[in-house]
Amino acid sequence: MQKVYFIWIGWIWISAVARYYKQNWWQVFWSDKYDSELISTLKSEWMNIIVWEDLERISKEIDLVIFTEAVPNTQTEIIKARWLWIKTISYPESLALISNDKKLIAISWSHWKSTTTSMISIMLKNSSSWVNAVIWTILKEFDNKNAYFSSSEYFVIEACEYKRSFLNYSPYIGIITNIDLDHLDYYHDLTDYESAFNDFISNIKSGWYAILNASCISSMKFYGLRNDISYILINENDFLFLDVNWNKEITKFPKFALQVPWDHIKFDAKIAYVVWIILNLNSKEIINSLENYTWVWRRSEIVWTTINGNILMSDYWHHPTEIRLTLDAIKEKYSDKKLFIVFQPHQYNRTLNLIDWFVKCFESADKLVIPNIYESRDTWEDKNKLDTNMLVELINHPNKSDWLWLENTLKLIQEYDIENPNSSIILLQWAWNVDNLRYEIGLIK
Repeated sequence: MQKVYFIWIGWIWISAVARYYKQNWWQVFWSDKYDSELISTLKSEWMNIIVWEDLERISKEIDLVIFTEAVPNTQTEIIKARWLWIKTISYPESLALISNDKKLIAISWSHWKSTTTSMISIMLKNSSSWVNAVIWTILKEFDNKNAYFSSSEYFVIEACEYKRSFLNYSPYIGIITNIDLDHLDYYHDLTDYESAFNDFISNIKSGWYAILNASCISSMKFYGLRNDISYILINENDFLFLDVNWNKEITKFPKFALQVPWDHIKFDAKIAYVVWIILNLNSKEIINSLENYTWVWRRSEIVWTTINGNILMSDYWHHPTEIRLTLDAIKEKYSDKKLFIVFQPHQYNRTLNLIDWFVKCFESADKLVIPNIYESRDTWEDKNKLDTNMLVELINHPNKSDWLWLENTLKLIQEYDIENPNSSIILLQWAWNVDNLRYEIGLIK
């Protein structure tokens, strides 16, 4: 039996690839920096996991080492694997290895890729075509996992733009949901960022499809640049089809009675609808799948109602555009409730580079708490420029506080829950361990 070793397995995307290897009868080992609910679940699936590093387990008996791109080159296990000449590849390289021989549907983005990917994947799973899918969240339709594998000719993935990772893939259908400058620890500026998406479009297989957001100025820069693929532009009420012979056709969208009727979810549904039309799937099945779609894990997820009658929600979005739109949507849906947010920023670098947007994206919140900033790929220079107290001072909000780490934040939430019964949405908006507070906040049994 072949052996594969994963480094930093607790990241949602790389654990999906681990499940692929486990299903294909590889012996799976891995390590991570921290324990988590996800790691506990993976252990229950008979995967051999340790927390932290163990050089003794990196030996010539290992056939393949796979690491997330967040792993630094100084990590001891990756150093030893390379020293032993073990084949060592990154997560995007490993995903390309298992998906590029399929009819690949790749969803790239700055925002909302998980909902789009989920909708497309669930529909295909429910159709006669079946599906392979790797998603950066957990779906109840996938037995509460982040991946699904079958004998299907289709493979659906989230194609991340960080470090141009998505250029490893050769999709039949390439989708750009939107482009909003991010990852400035790698990209120089918007021009550099857009160039990566342009290269992503260049990788689409000849004769197939690029789907673009017609309202996104950056995305529209790629429209019509290739004459050997078809383009589909998604508008609010219709979509425009431009084939390789430059024939144009405009089709109106049917009405969707979505259970999650927020504007960005409606847009994701329209993208999914177009994909299904391309694949010639049954129109009635398409509508049914969209209208039955409810939620994905940690994307405006309703965790439960506390014993004091407040709704506890979890949300992973950490870009200011995502935050603003999510908070506005929650406030619109729950207009009679106060919105209490615990926000954990993802990276010092991202927060610094997007600070002008962060300071004004919390307007819909009634109360804002920032316990800490999650460190990932940050330099000492970045960390010396910003701390939570400085960030709170910069944010334009009348009811804000720096609550100094999770223990104090938990106490604050519990006190608020008691003092404000039946009145509020308590939202954990997080990058790392803030979401673990959900298990400490009282619920209705």
